Amino acid sequence: MFSIGIGIGTQNKSNAWLEVFYPRPLLHPSPEFPSFLEHFVLAGNEGTLALDEATRSALCAVMEQPDQLALLETLKDSQKPCVLTWLKIDGPIESTPAAYLKLHLLSHGLTRPNSLNLEGIYAALPNIAWTSDGPMDLSELPDAMLLARLAGRHLEVTSLDKFPKLTNYVTPEGVRIADSARVRLGAYLGAGTTVMHEGFVNFNAGTEGPNMVEGRISQGVFVAKGSDLGGSASTAGTLSGGGNHVISIGEDCLISANAGTGISLGDRCTIEAGLYITPGTQVSLLDEQGDLVKTLKARELNAQNDLLFIRHSQTGVVQCRTNRQAIALNAQLHQHN
Repeated sequence: MFSIGIGIGTQNKSNAWLEVFYPRPLLHPSPEFPSFLEHFVLAGNEGTLALDEATRSALCAVMEQPDQLALLETLKDSQKPCVLTWLKIDGPIESTPAAYLKLHLLSHGLTRPNSLNLEGIYAALPNIAWTSDGPMDLSELPDAMLLARLAGRHLEVTSLDKFPKLTNYVTPEGVRIADSARVRLGAYLGAGTTVMHEGFVNFNAGTEGPNMVEGRISQGVFVAKGSDLGGSASTAGTLSGGGNHVISIGEDCLISANAGTGISLGDRCTIEAGLYITPGTQVSLLDEQGDLVKTLKARELNAQNDLLFIRHSQTGVVQCRTNRQAIALNAQLHQHN
């Protein structure tokens, strides 16, 4: 068994799943764990088991894992639909509960970005109205807004999106998030990470920690420990323009304010403020004396260590020098316990 999750979620009026919350998802449960599932028919590589009272009680009778048993006991008072979701293999996503289980695996830190098969996730995730009364089917939103007004209330709609806020589902340990709307469920945040107000972390992306994030970490991008994304800095994701190159940022790097990269950076690299490096950017490679070695495209420097990307102050030519100074983050700033 690849993964199992016991969850509580929301369905629309047609009983189609909108979202599922998994408090304690399991990755590669012990060989003994799935034995209790032998009491039920689990067909296919993924699926769901509706946890009505009879099914929940039957599971409780054979469940041997204390934390999962406690969760099942808690669900007995639920006013919302409950479900057990299983993934026998890490295959393409076929359902909304399976999509949410994989997003939880990432945000609980059980898997890292780019380690899961997320094929089919967009088809599996409905576009939802995220409101002060919880998630709603878009077609049901107008009636809900009217009913709220009739009751003297205002229904706040924070977004119309496939992905919810991470913090409505998971509380990562040792992390600061200044604006919760800017970190999606499915983001991986390592301990010591600070995401400032203008920082953004997409699903299937994130930080090893500790890191300072004042820029954008796009889908598929992983930032190693000690690196800093300055204000409005950006990283090219795999979703834009049909790209399939996965960008990574090494340790102790600095992407300065309003800068960005479309290539991977190794360790101890710096990109000066306002400079965006694309794979096709023409770069003058300089030796330690500042003499020109050759001109090449930035993709030839992909994932190499100790690089400093700057622009010549007069000609505007992009230059690359050896960077001998690592960027040291403020250790005190990243203590979030």
